[in-house]
Amino acid sequence: MARFIFDADKIEDISDGYHSFKELYEFRKIYNAALFNEWAENGKYEVYKSKKHFDGEDCFDGKWFIVVAILPTGQISNHYEMKDWDLFKIPEYEKSKYEFDGHTPKDVITRLEGAING
Repeated sequence: MARFIFDADKIEDISDGYHSFKELYEFRKIYNAALFNEWAENGKYEVYKSKKHFDGEDCFDGKWFIVVAILPTGQISNHYEMKDWDLFKIPEYEKSKYEFDGHTPKDVITRLEGAING
């Protein structure tokens, strides 16, 4: 049986031949910021950011924050490092307004597709 051993410091450099994991996460962050900023500016969906989860706990020891959108198809969210706080020009709350509904990455994709397709 083949075993693969990865250097944890190098995982972000793994590539599909076009983009590394690091690049793909950066794309996701920038696309997400652009989309959430647009939704906030136009009032299309409720979006916000917070340094604390719904229970009042800091997001990952205060080194991260959460962004949330409430779509007609359900809640979606992502966490980002504090260094990226200013990319998201959306309302800020002391703690997350809504309890996490348990959505998975697959749920987020389905909810976004549903919002696109109306």
